[in-house]
Amino acid sequence: MAVNVENNEDLARYNQDIAPTTQEQRQWSLYNYLSLWIGMAHNIPTYLMAGGFIVLGLNWWEAILTVFVGNMIVLVPILLNAHPGTKYGIPFPVLARASFGVVGAGIPAFLRALVGAGWFGIETAIGGQAIQTFLLMIIPGWAHFSDVFSFVGMNLGGWISFLLFWLMNVWIIYHGIQAVRRFEAWAGPLVLLLGIGLLIWALNAAHGFGPLLQRPATVHGTAFWAVEIPALTSVVGFWATLSLNIPDFTRFAKSQQAQEWGQAIGLPLTMTIFSGIGVLVTSATIVVFHHAISDPITLLGHFHNVVILIIALGAVVVATLSVNVAANIVSPAYDLIQLFPKHLNFARGGLITGILGIVMVPWLLISNPHIYIFTWLDVYSGFLGPIAAILIADYWVFRRRTLEVIQLYEASGQYYYKNGYNPLAIWALAAGILVSLIGKVVPPLVWLFNYSWFVGFAVSFGVYLVLMNAKYHNPTPSREMPSSHLSH
Repeated sequence: MAVNVENNEDLARYNQDIAPTTQEQRQWSLYNYLSLWIGMAHNIPTYLMAGGFIVLGLNWWEAILTVFVGNMIVLVPILLNAHPGTKYGIPFPVLARASFGVVGAGIPAFLRALVGAGWFGIETAIGGQAIQTFLLMIIPGWAHFSDVFSFVGMNLGGWISFLLFWLMNVWIIYHGIQAVRRFEAWAGPLVLLLGIGLLIWALNAAHGFGPLLQRPATVHGTAFWAVEIPALTSVVGFWATLSLNIPDFTRFAKSQQAQEWGQAIGLPLTMTIFSGIGVLVTSATIVVFHHAISDPITLLGHFHNVVILIIALGAVVVATLSVNVAANIVSPAYDLIQLFPKHLNFARGGLITGILGIVMVPWLLISNPHIYIFTWLDVYSGFLGPIAAILIADYWVFRRRTLEVIQLYEASGQYYYKNGYNPLAIWALAAGILVSLIGKVVPPLVWLFNYSWFVGFAVSFGVYLVLMNAKYHNPTPSREMPSSHLSH
């Protein structure tokens, strides 16, 4: 559904990279969405997640079940926000204009971009570690050369490896969104083969899957729920980012069925399988090495066959590159375009995301696994849950799936609200963030923080609908709200 820009000087927030997709651009099939999720879900943080839950006291099947349930929950907002992307061909920052205002959409876009840049930096640090491990194994003297100086907590070898992986990401993004589609189509299955290979090794080396499967849970009753709820919130928070910006991908879908079935199969199934692989392989390392090795890059460092090591580390690099490009560059690039539509395009937005990922010194963040996996996920869940709620409440309940597309790009009309901002959406967002995160600083309310995504979602969803219906007195806004003479 293309926007006719001829003789329309009112399209102040228009940019070709965030324009509605044409029929020719809609090439993504069910397989593309399936491989997209395989590529994004099969990554190092997924591998580590279930192992982290076991450290907290869950047994192996409780940890894997938590991953499955959490992904089934987050699949709901993902599919709900995916629908307008396919129906109207618009990305997340443009969809957000319907509820936050043509200019005000910059608020959720900026918050999403910051989280995406943080994740980009984290995944780039992980990919850099894999390259560093590879260089240490194949280049004599690399350890001595790379340790000559340290800057901001990382030595020269670490910086070289980090920047090499950083450049790989930027190279792909500079070739456009269709390059992402082509890369994900073959990268996803390759990553799955790596996981299966590790699983076969674990079964043979340990003559089974080790003692971890016989280990009982160490938390029960009230103590169990004190662990389970934050863990479940962390799983939901893991893909809370994609629950917002999934329209960035579904705008290229051939049909609603293609994206719905591709995602419904791809997300929960692949996340659960790869988390299970992480638990089983970690259990086997106890037998083989007499201590648990939960980091697959560290585990690969124990292999002495150079050919196997090269193949395995190459797969780790591809795995990390796969999730980083799709989940952590594409969407922040679109988000930044929302802020500066006249000056940024897709490639420039991706480059800025990459620079922000360096500035956020992610290698220091992942040096503490507890902060990395739990505090990081739960805190930003308190920001992103409310945004998802407002988008869903506006599109599915308030507007009943009806948008006037061209007005999403205009400096007038029903989505311009007050100077481009919808104050009611901003109030609803602030209420959700406040209630979801207050437990982080007020100990008696810590239970609210443990449910941060759920609490923030519920509060913002209710507040937004109450305020909007009170002001416009009608759940079908086109009858009450100011409207332009233009339509899609």
